[in-house]
Amino acid sequence: MTARLVVVTLTLSIVLALPAAQAKTPLATGTGGAVATISEQASQSAMTILNKGGNAVDAAVAAAATLGVTDPFSCGIGGGGFMVIYLARDKRVITIDHREMAPASFTPAVFQDQRKAIDFDTAVASGAAVGVPGTVRGWHEALERYGSMSFKQVMAPAIHVAEQGFKVTGIFNHLVTQNETKFQRFSSTSALYLKDGKALPVGALLRNPDLAKAYRALAAGGQRAFYAGPMAQAMITTVNRPPVTGAAVRAGNMTLADLANYEARIRQPVHSTYRGYDVYGMAEPSSGGVAVAEALNILEGYDLKSMPRVDVEHLYLEASRLAFADRNAYLADPEFVDAPVVGLLSKPFAAQRRALIDARRAASIAAAGDPYTFQDDQSVPLRPAAASLPREGAHTTHFTVADKDGNIVSYTFTIESWGGSGIVVPGYGFLLNNEMTDFDFTGPRPNVPEAGKRPRSSMAPTIVLKGGKPAFTIGSPGGATIITTVLQSIVNYVDLGMPMHAAIDAPRLSQRNNAATSVEPGFPGSAQAQALAAFGHKWEAAPEEIGAANALVFNADGTVTAVSESRRHGGGAALVQRAAH
Repeated sequence: MTARLVVVTLTLSIVLALPAAQAKTPLATGTGGAVATISEQASQSAMTILNKGGNAVDAAVAAAATLGVTDPFSCGIGGGGFMVIYLARDKRVITIDHREMAPASFTPAVFQDQRKAIDFDTAVASGAAVGVPGTVRGWHEALERYGSMSFKQVMAPAIHVAEQGFKVTGIFNHLVTQNETKFQRFSSTSALYLKDGKALPVGALLRNPDLAKAYRALAAGGQRAFYAGPMAQAMITTVNRPPVTGAAVRAGNMTLADLANYEARIRQPVHSTYRGYDVYGMAEPSSGGVAVAEALNILEGYDLKSMPRVDVEHLYLEASRLAFADRNAYLADPEFVDAPVVGLLSKPFAAQRRALIDARRAASIAAAGDPYTFQDDQSVPLRPAAASLPREGAHTTHFTVADKDGNIVSYTFTIESWGGSGIVVPGYGFLLNNEMTDFDFTGPRPNVPEAGKRPRSSMAPTIVLKGGKPAFTIGSPGGATIITTVLQSIVNYVDLGMPMHAAIDAPRLSQRNNAATSVEPGFPGSAQAQALAAFGHKWEAAPEEIGAANALVFNADGTVTAVSESRRHGGGAALVQRAAH
């Protein structure tokens, strides 16, 4: 997968190769490459690149750019993310951290007023909430190191969608309606996504020529066109002087130097084992890989396959509770906090935590454990940090791509809350993130704001091998519920023996060390809920569905199955290059 191995000389040839519209399907099995995203257009963009000879990394960037057009409220070039890549030739997994970063002006008191945390929603809809975007730099690193196509080639499908437009769907209209108040505050956002102050109706054709302009700049100049020059200046102006329509909002303090100094990080993945599988996830500043691995280590001590489903789900909830207690206490940006990751991932620590679980009774809020004992490092204090239960936006996107050569990408990226900060960069058509609200507003805690720091995330793009060969991928959006969605899907698939589509479709239960477990609408009162209530579990119904997962399963016969949501977020789009018959 050396960069630039494949050259496609005519951008037009890629654009014209876009497949004709077809009914979305959440499940597809076949050979060659495969993709699963929440957007039909994004899946088609990835498949176009694969059919032109691009590899999984090329296709992933094409899909991501298209999601920035069709799903702009969850992701885009104004945000950041984490990409996990399996390199088939080298048989290794690497990760690219392009999480947003705090500007140099940040201090731990940035979201405080007289040493008290300011209102969360006030912080979100502001220039102060915007972190230095990392998405474009991440795409650059992915393409340069592991891709085979240029920015010009992989941006072509997304440019086509932005210029030609797409019809507003029910979920798109719903998300705009939810954000009308936030979007009304900013003139550039209102002009793009509202009509007479209201959400665009279902079926309306939405074009975004300004975003096409931004993408053409990337196609011509690569990441330099984003982090320097007119686009960079437009971002700085927007952050520091938000284009408000009425009352002022908190301004940011970002500089061109903040943009120019941003770097993506190539990090080692979190590696753990579970029942013969090798599980690779994202390291800090995401907490996803560590938390999923710790919970799986705890569950590995039980013979879950021999248990009734209600017992398995009870243990899953309790393992998740303990993992979240530790995640909240210890994990943050590794360049600022020396977290005890070795201890958190150790099997003996998991056994110690497992001993706290009552197999017949739900616990109350759990205290953090002491992983330092398992660090084999006598230079650190043997005491847990102060735990925190921060509010975290639940609105992100995840997708996954594989190519005919066996390279795989599992990619989660975001602008944080639905619609991010709510601020569209005038003239460039993309929303800016509110990722800085992922920091804890008050301390002392490991995840407080600091200059140059990346806020803790829960994103958990995951690639799983068995016997040294790819077995499956899984990931989801959903803020802190990402961890539980990935964990529950793995338990459903590996321990309960569900096919991946059923594992993803199952009702989601998200225990994050709270008194009540978050569940999807309609779950309380069900037979499943009543059975778990007998263990003492209490429910907190989420206002909407939890997550929107996508997965790939690599079958023993050499085929691959792409799996997306069948109903959540309007259903997803799974495609394979050559369908099995």
